[in-house]
Amino acid sequence: MSRAQLTRTGILRMALGGGADPLLPAEGGGGRRAPFLLRALRIAVVVCLYWFTSIAMVFLNKYLLDSPSLRLDAPLFVTFFQCALTAALCLGLSLGAACGPPCSGLPALRLDPKVSRSVLPLSAVFIGMVTSNNLCLKHVGVAFYNVGRSLTTVFNVLLSYLLLKQTTSLYALLACGVIIGGFWLGVDQEGAEGTLSWTGIFFGILASLCVSLNAIYTKKVLPVVDGSIWRLTFYNNINACVLFFPLMVLLGEFRTLYHFDKLGSPSFWGVMTLGGVFGFAIGYVTGLQIKFTSPLTHNVSGTAKACAQTVLAVIYFEETKSFLWWTSNLMVLGGSFAYTWVKGLEMRKVQEDPSVKSGERNETGV
Repeated sequence: MSRAQLTRTGILRMALGGGADPLLPAEGGGGRRAPFLLRALRIAVVVCLYWFTSIAMVFLNKYLLDSPSLRLDAPLFVTFFQCALTAALCLGLSLGAACGPPCSGLPALRLDPKVSRSVLPLSAVFIGMVTSNNLCLKHVGVAFYNVGRSLTTVFNVLLSYLLLKQTTSLYALLACGVIIGGFWLGVDQEGAEGTLSWTGIFFGILASLCVSLNAIYTKKVLPVVDGSIWRLTFYNNINACVLFFPLMVLLGEFRTLYHFDKLGSPSFWGVMTLGGVFGFAIGYVTGLQIKFTSPLTHNVSGTAKACAQTVLAVIYFEETKSFLWWTSNLMVLGGSFAYTWVKGLEMRKVQEDPSVKSGERNETGV
């Protein structure tokens, strides 16, 4: 998942911030640690669940957005439906709070127009993020999808400097350089193989930028909803549903849906619903993976998952890729892993030595 859509998968930010998630099970009841084998099995199950959910979501979205058998040219409608389903699931879970565990800790949700207006700037960025992600996936293959939107880390560093005046260490910048090199090599190889879509590349770069902006705006808007990621997810997706309507009218997607021959097909709506459920579920399994491992391990797992997703896509679509094409993927994955590792070491150094916090933090960025 990219993702991986950070607002739709807001549990990740809650886990990184140390907040408790009412949907996640309490760990180590009574202060007693589970036996090693049990903990190892639990971690393996959670990681496999994260991989399965994330990869399945990408393949389902690719089918909905660009399947020759489906022939549905309405990417905004697909995104709108997933946002509406996410909002409905949030509301349904909150209504289940009175039924006891596992929903008893969820806050009650009600629509407050004042709060909705305050969340609107984030919702605009959120729409750009999820739409550009889906449009990138529509125009590029699943195998290239990870490389096509691989510049999120680079934009994180750039925006941290431009907006927050935070500098980044040399080693982290070198890792970003490897990612950029892998991206351009991938673009070159896609062109050499005749499968390059500049439209897909444009939306991939836009998606990377929007993911970075989404993280910044999420942090700004969270106080408006009392720090509740569930309220933020609910308001964000409600706003997105409203904003998507004029866009769908402008791009003629309602006319496309009117002439779509599978609009009354139960199997079509089944796949649509399944894609939306996977999109909502990725937040939960992301939170589980962070809870039972660590944020650093989660990022490493996400990098490994992207590699597995690329290999699966090449096998499933029976594609043949050149050595340099695979090199570009390895550069992106290696650069992402190196950046995660460097930032993890820098954060640990700051935590272990309080005397360098004030100066070192400006050097390590976010």
